[in-house]
Formats: sequence, structure tokens, C-alpha cells
Amino acid sequence: MLYVKIIFWIVLITLIFGFFHYTLPQHDIVRIINTEIRRVDLGENSFFWAQPDIGEDVSRKDRDVRFIEAFYENNQPMVYRNEDTSWSWPPYFKLNSANLQAFANDLKSTKENPQWVILRHYGWRNEFISIYPNIVNIRAVDSPDVRIIPWINITLLLLTTALLYTIWNRWQRFKRKRLEPLFEDISDNWAEREKGWFIGWLKRVTTNRNSR
Repeated sequence: MLYVKIIFWIVLITLIFGFFHYTLPQHDIVRIINTEIRRVDLGENSFFWAQPDIGEDVSRKDRDVRFIEAFYENNQPMVYRNEDTSWSWPPYFKLNSANLQAFANDLKSTKENPQWVILRHYGWRNEFISIYPNIVNIRAVDSPDVRIIPWINITLLLLTTALLYTIWNRWQRFKRKRLEPLFEDISDNWAEREKGWFIGWLKRVTTNRNSR
């Protein structure tokens, strides 16, 4: 039973961590080298793609998707998608993909004369299943050494922790006041029944012996 509990908590914590890591905004400081639009055929990885832009046909399995190609300061490449989230999950309410693509195109630069930008995004990059993080904001900066404090993440994690603690605390109170006395009563009643059954059985055995 102990191993089952350990596995349960490991799986639960992993799912919670993965959910927040995918959903909460992250920041990359990069230089943009290219922007383009590609036709994407959605398959088994469609869960990791946003909904079509407002006004587009939502029933199509393929659609044009905006992409932004960039490099980190250490010359490692990174590719992002630029899709509207509309009113779906995650709740970024992003409706300005076309404008962001124009900003990205205007901020393209070379290795010799880099223009560094902060790309705020959510999601993961995985080459094996072809998924890309989705950009939600672009901001130009003077240097790749800019310090970024993720205030949104800190606030949301603190609020989530407070909410989970409140739920856990209320559950513990409910458990102590309602469930534990109920279980004790059930256990006592069961013990009384077992005791009564045993005494009755003992009396019947004694009576049968005396009758012989």
C-alpha cells in the first residue's frame, strides 16, 4: 500500500508540474532571423496546437500557421509558432497573431548586428512530435543580459498554493469532525455485533453440550 501511495503522489506531482510548466508564460531572449507561414497538417499532436484564428474554418485538419525562427545568444536555434488562443485554453485571450508577426518581421537581425528581443510564450518545443511554443508577446531589448522577473508566474503559483492549502485544511477539518467519528461509530458498532455474535455462538455451544 505504501508503494501505491508513493506512485500516486509522484504521478500527481508530475502532472501538476507539467501542467504549470506548459501553461505558464516563459521568457526567451533571442534574435529573430526569419518569419514565415507554413501549411501544417494536424495529426496526433493536434492537442498541442491552438485553435484557428477567428473567422477561419475550424473543421479543417490543415491550416496555415505563422512561425518565427530565432537564435539564442549561445547560437542555439529555436522555432516558435504564432497562433491565436482566442477564448480557449490557455486563457491568454490572444487575438493579435498577425500584428505580432509584423513586429517579428520588423525586428529581424543578423549575427553581426543583432537586435535582441524578449519573446514571452507558453508551451514546449519537441522535435520528435513536432510541437512548438506559442508566442504571446514580443519586446525589443538592448542586451541579452536583461534580468526578467516572472511576476505573473510568482503571483499565480502563490495563489494556487494558498488555494490548495485552504482546500487541504478544510478537508482535514471535515475529516476530523465528520469522517473520523463516523468511522469510529461504524467500527464500534461492528465490534459490538461481532461481540454479540460470539457470545451468542458461545451460549449455543454451551447449551448443546449441557443438553448432551
